[in-house]
Amino acid sequence: MLFPRFLPIFLVLACLPAAVFAAPATGTQAPAILPQAFAGWQMQGTAQTSTSPAAADATNANVLSEFRFSDLASATYTRDDGRTLKIRAARFADASGAFGAYTFYLHPEMNKEQIGDQGASLGDRILFYRGHVLVDAQFSKQTPMSGSELRELAGALPRPGGSLGNLPAFIQFLPSRNYIANTQKYVMGPVALASLDIPVNADQVDFGASSELTLARYQTPSGEVTLVLIAYPTPQLAAEHLRRIDAAHQLPQSQQAGVSNINGAGTFFDKRSGPIVAIATGGVSDSDAKALLGSVNYEASVTWNTPTSDPQARDLYMLILNIVILCAILGGFAIVAGIAFGGFRILMKRFYPDKVFDRPEQMEFISLHLTEAAVKGGSAAGRDRAPELPQNPS
Repeated sequence: MLFPRFLPIFLVLACLPAAVFAAPATGTQAPAILPQAFAGWQMQGTAQTSTSPAAADATNANVLSEFRFSDLASATYTRDDGRTLKIRAARFADASGAFGAYTFYLHPEMNKEQIGDQGASLGDRILFYRGHVLVDAQFSKQTPMSGSELRELAGALPRPGGSLGNLPAFIQFLPSRNYIANTQKYVMGPVALASLDIPVNADQVDFGASSELTLARYQTPSGEVTLVLIAYPTPQLAAEHLRRIDAAHQLPQSQQAGVSNINGAGTFFDKRSGPIVAIATGGVSDSDAKALLGSVNYEASVTWNTPTSDPQARDLYMLILNIVILCAILGGFAIVAGIAFGGFRILMKRFYPDKVFDRPEQMEFISLHLTEAAVKGGSAAGRDRAPELPQNPS
């Protein structure tokens, strides 16, 4: 029986592709950010690349690092009409980083553009992000078709996979009514926070607790007010940090929302809604600040596949998924091998009976050849030879 002897080797060889598939890919090179050509524009030479955030912005390299900057590609494109287009594209670890960098460079005087996920322009310069890539495009001369050309470029940019393409969920709780265009900011660390004029500092926000911050400015009847949202992983952490902020601004800890004048910043109101701490501040009336703060209401949504940007959680998920896939493949190979072996054995026994399997010399075993007569004779002889018991002397 040669086939069963080689069956373990066959299973090992068959499972090698599954093991290779299940192992996480390492050392894979990220796709190029910029295409060689798009919408009639042709790249001159090759794109210049760098993994240093200082190459993207020497002044704000630390800010880009906070947004998890990955690499940069810059190139010059030309058209047959002699126009040129200089593009600098920065890639980040996820869409949140690209969005944060986009809001960092965004100015209120820019005009909104329907390019990529969000875009804005100022003169011949257009800034937009798509997925986890932030693009700064500088035209030598714009035309009515410049927007559609960049939209084609946005469609050719690489996209992040899975939850890496999702923006932070808490930013949706910023009200849209009376919002001043291009004033939203998203912050992931203390360096970017220091560039903002708000009455909370990095110690109060506590980025070490995995917090995130976004803010926007709103127009009210009594003036402009800034609304700040700080998101924490749990409502308990949000309540603890709200008490810290209240204490720093000399507010009673037992008061959920309070008012304080600090350094001429104007009215300061805060509250907690779920895991979000909301702050309204500015030189506006108390009623306008309270009305804006009241429009922030957290609503929990429970889902089995909540997006996460934690790399450890993603790695654990991929490990478990690959283990399940590997077990399924091994089980499938075992079933196929069992059916194949059983079918092969049946065919061999049908066409070559007693020649491949169940050969007589392999099926021999020791037997006593006991017959019914021999069994009866042996029982009788045993009774004849039975010893007599001694008589009782009494």
